[in-house]
Amino acid sequence: MDEPRLDTIDKKILELLRANARTPVKDIAAAVFLSSPAVSNRIEKLESAGIIRGYHAQIDYRQFGYGIKAFINLEVAPSQKKEFYPYIRTVDNVIECNCVTGDYSMLIETAFQTTEQLDHFINELQHFGKTKTLIVFSTSVEHRDVPIR
Repeated sequence: MDEPRLDTIDKKILELLRANARTPVKDIAAAVFLSSPAVSNRIEKLESAGIIRGYHAQIDYRQFGYGIKAFINLEVAPSQKKEFYPYIRTVDNVIECNCVTGDYSMLIETAFQTTEQLDHFINELQHFGKTKTLIVFSTSVEHRDVPIR
């Protein structure tokens, strides 16, 4: 995959939006020394190119009782992926699911309110294969984005 060709202004716009997606266009325009319409046009191009994929609020799910975070390794046979992928997309407690290399084919990040809910989910996953669960005690680095270069 080729890297997008962005100039320093596009990169600055991305950094400002990443820091606060609600930054007014006029404030971005002032920071990059362009007019508001020019900045709006650049943002639209970044969206159309798929560089900006969306805007969201970062929510602390622990405030809603989701205090149990776990990573689950799952061994899924290639023949079961056709059944597994639609299933895993329906599970609201799944934060992210990645197909990975190694002894297990899937790495699933989850959040649950109780260990009983986690246990129930793991039992459901075992329909697809062997699991290995890691419960998170603490997080030293929260989710963050990579540098824009």
